[in-house]
Parts: sequence; C-alpha cells; structure tokens
Amino acid sequence: MERTAPPDETAVAAPTGAPVSDTPGLLDGVPRQRGPRESVDAGVRESLPVREPRLRVPLRPWRLVPTPTGTPFTFGYAVVLCVTSLISAYADPALVHALLQGSSTDVAHLVRTPELVLIGSALWVAGGVASPFTIGFVLVLTALERRIGGLRTAGVFLLGHVLATLATEVPVGLAVLAGHLPDSSLHRLDYGVSFGVAAGTGALAGLLSPWLRVPLLAVFGGMLLQDLLAFTDPMTNWGHLIALAIGIATWPVLRRWGAKRAGAGS
Repeated sequence: MERTAPPDETAVAAPTGAPVSDTPGLLDGVPRQRGPRESVDAGVRESLPVREPRLRVPLRPWRLVPTPTGTPFTFGYAVVLCVTSLISAYADPALVHALLQGSSTDVAHLVRTPELVLIGSALWVAGGVASPFTIGFVLVLTALERRIGGLRTAGVFLLGHVLATLATEVPVGLAVLAGHLPDSSLHRLDYGVSFGVAAGTGALAGLLSPWLRVPLLAVFGGMLLQDLLAFTDPMTNWGHLIALAIGIATWPVLRRWGAKRAGAGS
C-alpha cells in the first residue's frame, strides 16, 4: 500500500473563497498586503516633507490710527497737538505769537530756561494740522509704539527732539559770539515736532522689512535733502537730517526691545 506523507502541521489552510495573490513572495489568504510597488510608493510618501499651509496675515488698516488703549502715548500727544493747533488757528494773533515766542528753543531761551522750552516747543505743530509732519507724527509714532511700547517711543521722540535742537542752536550761539551772525539770531523762532518725527521715522525704518525700509528712507530722506537744497531754512533742514540719523543710530537697541516685546506677547 502506498503511504502518503503526513500533513505539515505548520501550514495554514487558506479559507474557501480567499483570493489568491499572483505576486510572488506574498502570503495567500492574508488580506490587503503591500506589494513591492506599493511599499516603494509608501516609503517615498513618508520621506517627503509635510507642507504646512501658509497663514495669510490679514490687513488691518485701523492699526495705523492711534487708540487710547493700543497707543496711549501717541493718542494723548495727538489730542494735545490738536488743541494747540486750534489755539494757533483761532486765538488772538498777539496771544499766539507770545505763546510761540515763549516756547521757542532759540539760543536765548535755551540759556535761561532749557527744560521749559524743550518741552514747550514740542507742543506745537509748525504749519498746523495740515502740515505733512502732522500726518507723519500720527502714522510713524503709532507704528513705532505698537512695536516698542509708549515709554520707549516717547524716549526716541525726545532724543531726536532734544539732540537735534541742540545740534542746530549751539552753532548759532557760537557763530554770534564769533561775530559771524547778528545778535538777532539768538531770538529766532524755533518750535514744532518735526525733529521728533524725523527721529521716529529713522527708528521705525530699522524695525521694518527691507522692502519697506528702503522706500521709507529713500522717500523721506529725499524730501529732507530737497528742502535743504532749497535753502529756505538751512538750520531747521539740517536739524531734520540730524534727527533722522539719530533715529537710525537707535536700530540695535530698538531691535532688542522689539524682540523682547514680541516674545512677551507670544
């Protein structure tokens, strides 16, 4: 009698009706196995970096305008400038002249009451609310305060205002002492926020991306150079350029302040 080999105990019988794979190397009866092609494709997909969706930053034009809570320094200062502009426009001309003369940062006042006139001269806008520096004040200081805070913005503004004033008035006093200018130069009317705005513009440029920084400095610096070449008020025009340079010189410090403020807000 012919003897048959005993069945292999390790073999697993395929269930009836189970699909038989036509790919060599795969186990029959095990559903949904990866073939060689599928394994390669899966490995490629797993090795590809996952692209995160880009977040679009929404445009918020209202952030260009100062608010009592968001930019209290700029908002409060703007209110003061509006009041003084109304006074200079509608008050008695003799009273306005007396107020401006008493707030002037000329050499005579700087020698007698430097603290009073350095603060008082920054409460007026030369040319009123229609002056380009009024618009620059609102836009520049609002953007700067949102990045570094109110106290630091005030510090940048005062730094440019005070240093540019001294840099233009001290040479006038020395020229009068040397006899190169008449004594009337000691009483020239000098007031306004333009030096502080110029310093704020230079400081803000350092906190912007290059594609905004370069046009800002090119347009504003070109305007100041054009005024200087016109030679209508060379001392004030030089003061604007000096204040702009002072603002640019604050870039290293302001960038550290801006980074700390951004880190604290995150």
